[in-house]
Amino acid sequence: MAPKPQRKKTLKRGKTKPTLPVREEEEPLNMESMGHPEIYPLVLTTMTQEIFDCRVDEDVTDDQPYKLIRKEDILADFENRAAVSDFYPVKKIVQEYPGDELLLVYDKDFKYGLNFYLIGTEEGKENYLNPPEVPEEQEEYKEYIPEDVYIYKPPVSKPWVSLGSEKEIEEESVKESTKQVTYMISRKRSDFGASVKFSDQNASTVKDAYIECTAYPDKNFTLKQLERDVGMQAVPQIRDTSTQTRWAYPKNATTQYYPREFSEEEKDTLGQSKTLTEFLNNVSISVEIALQQNEIMNTFMDDWKSLAEEEGTFGDKTDTHLKEYQSFTDLHNLAEKMITCICWHPVVCGLIAVSVAVRLSFEERVHFSGKLLLQPSLILFWSFSDPIHPQLMLESPDDIFCFKFCPSDPNIIAGGCMNGQIVMWDITAHADRIENIKAGGNRSKKVTLKPMFLLEPDSNKEAMYIRQCAVSSIENGHRKVITDIHWLPDTFEINRLGSVFENRSGISCQLVTCSADCTICFWDIRPQKALSSQPPAEKKKEESIEIPFDLPSTFLHLDLSWKPLSKIRLSKGETTLDHCPTKLSLGEDNLLYKAQDKILAQSKAVKAGEMNPYQNLEGGLANHLKPIDDFCTKFFVGTETGPLLQSSCAPKRYTSGHWSLTRPGLFYVGREDGSIDIWDLLEKTHEPAQSQNICITAITCVKPWAFSAKQQLIAIADYYGTLHILEIPWTLSHPSSNEVGNFRLCRFMSSDAAEAYFASSISHYFEREVKHLEYVEQRKKIREQEKKEMDLELEKKKIKTYQKSKERLETELKTDYDDYLELEKSTLIRLGLIKVEETGSHVEMM
Repeated sequence: MAPKPQRKKTLKRGKTKPTLPVREEEEPLNMESMGHPEIYPLVLTTMTQEIFDCRVDEDVTDDQPYKLIRKEDILADFENRAAVSDFYPVKKIVQEYPGDELLLVYDKDFKYGLNFYLIGTEEGKENYLNPPEVPEEQEEYKEYIPEDVYIYKPPVSKPWVSLGSEKEIEEESVKESTKQVTYMISRKRSDFGASVKFSDQNASTVKDAYIECTAYPDKNFTLKQLERDVGMQAVPQIRDTSTQTRWAYPKNATTQYYPREFSEEEKDTLGQSKTLTEFLNNVSISVEIALQQNEIMNTFMDDWKSLAEEEGTFGDKTDTHLKEYQSFTDLHNLAEKMITCICWHPVVCGLIAVSVAVRLSFEERVHFSGKLLLQPSLILFWSFSDPIHPQLMLESPDDIFCFKFCPSDPNIIAGGCMNGQIVMWDITAHADRIENIKAGGNRSKKVTLKPMFLLEPDSNKEAMYIRQCAVSSIENGHRKVITDIHWLPDTFEINRLGSVFENRSGISCQLVTCSADCTICFWDIRPQKALSSQPPAEKKKEESIEIPFDLPSTFLHLDLSWKPLSKIRLSKGETTLDHCPTKLSLGEDNLLYKAQDKILAQSKAVKAGEMNPYQNLEGGLANHLKPIDDFCTKFFVGTETGPLLQSSCAPKRYTSGHWSLTRPGLFYVGREDGSIDIWDLLEKTHEPAQSQNICITAITCVKPWAFSAKQQLIAIADYYGTLHILEIPWTLSHPSSNEVGNFRLCRFMSSDAAEAYFASSISHYFEREVKHLEYVEQRKKIREQEKKEMDLELEKKKIKTYQKSKERLETELKTDYDDYLELEKSTLIRLGLIKVEETGSHVEMM
């Protein structure tokens, strides 16, 4: 007997297995040497046992040590985890398995060396589930039969399993493809047996004797050519030729020379010259006046030229087209997914995050809701150093439609889901993968930021999955997809009534979201007052909840209980319909992320003795806050109605867009065919200034970013999940002289004249459009008033008609009747039906 193999230790429950390296496909190991070629031993980890509901001592026990697993579930696991799947060694066996369910058996005693084994044939599965009956004569000798002795098993009839051969037979069989046409020819009975006479006729002279039957193509008999053999002769030979030319490359050259000076004799002669003295005395006053004017303004500046357009604003096509810079594609996790939102990292250069969602409509999402739960919803962090492998992956309970980095701490991220929930992440524990901070127990005052493209590529190949910290309550949040999300600045905060107060914490703790359910919600990430009033028993119960080791407890108090602080409904008032918000604008100048602001916030946190300001949020909302007077609480909300600019219908549907960061008159619009339209309102307002093709599918998101004053990039995402990074040329990133206003000569004019003369052209354009909309609304009111007046006049006329006297009505009726009789008489006379005598008025009827 061979020695019994050692029993391998299984992983304890609750601990996740580290990510396995990618394995190459190898031959599956079976037990053919032991007389069981249908058995394939496997090692199933705790994660795999949970996925397929085959957990040891729970789903599979000693009484029932087997589990039937559907073949399509294992194939789906191959698509999701690829070579990391524990069934990967038997991938070929699973793919070629004829049945729909495979038998998985728990090997408690490690009989075949591993904790599980898979039966790869239908016969083996049937023998295991329904073992053949042993005769009574052999029952007493069964214990004496060794295991290695082969026992004959008679064949058992099995049901026929279809492998697709009937489809081939059906395709090869001959069937009638066209419908039979039936003709019926009839003849009158009186023509039966009649003699037939034939005669000659001229086809060109006799009418309807010549009928031409011309050929025409019949669609019922049109054949589509699938294959064609074409022969062609040898093509002419192609020869590459080149010529050698001299290239004089540009180089810097300098020339040294000496100034020409007067000699001592010439200086004495000029010093004693009366002509020079008189000239200097005459022009000295003019020179002093010119110098004084030059101190006030530049006398040599051409005012008319400064008002004109710069020549270098619109260059040739090479200067105005977007240039390809980088592209990112995830080859493993972006199957059938599109990008919904793009956010550049506010501090680390060369790092960009995108959210992905499944490419399904609402009806398809409802139909495949069960399968969508098995697919992770992710936010991917891309680095310029690795265009294939993402650096971090943030998990979410549902597909993310929009997300934003926190302005106080970029490691805090908030996102809005398609089901109306808000998700929070804290990646502080993984910040060393995206930034280089000096080692130490506490964060040092000086923070050294290291761009991702300077890191070693090999150090960030393994992607890390990060779970969410908190999810809002689905009952008290939005009812539909969240279309936009923003962090409020750290300078102020609001209460439940919408009043503005001073933010004493110095960090951003509030969010604002808008949704397709026509509502705008304000959220606060700090604990509410109700939490402090809970009895000690409930607090101890909450503290006893076990937190996973890989999940930070920063926002644990918000998980599944987070409610909005206040809610606004965008009601039109006049009708029952409401406005559907799509975007929010809170003043992006206050929300720009800068490295110095981050360092300042961190230095404040260090002074206060805190590692992370978001770790200590137990204080909740403050009771006594200082209100801010004269604070503008207005913000802009973009809806689906009320456009300032409306263009003509484009050749393809527009899918996304974004304004330029530096040019107020320029914006980018993505189309369904993968092209980008660049609109320049200073050049054209009826059509885009230029169009450029980016990809072959629809563009889903556009997000520009300014790295410096000299370089701007734009991120463009498509429907297939590819992220394109392009460089914006100089002419599209730098505004012209009159685009944002020229105020150099305003000090020599009155304030009204300067504002009217040197104001921005784009501001004037939008002011004109607003006035035009107001004019249109006024004209509508005037037209309605005119229509009411016309209707009133008609009503008055109708009333006057009915108010006529009875006598007048009788007179008019009698007059009409007499006219009718006169007309009747004249008509009858013309027809000769009556005769009128000349001597009298007698009328005689004929």
